[in-house]
Amino acid sequence: MSRFMKPLTSNVQLYTAQLERIPIVVFIDNELMGSGIIEDITNDSVKVRGEYYVRDVCTFKYAS
Repeated sequence: MSRFMKPLTSNVQLYTAQLERIPIVVFIDNELMGSGIIEDITNDSVKVRGEYYVRDVCTFKYAS
């Protein structure tokens, strides 16, 4: 079953994507803001390619 473009909605999904180095895409209001491998996760943000994205504002999805 493909995960392509399915949202990462839980901490477990985000941490698993980070550990397995699964590429993700980041959206704000359906606008693509970034993509890549998760570098860091905090309670408030997710870091991808050196950029921090606020978790309450962004939607994170599997890119593959």
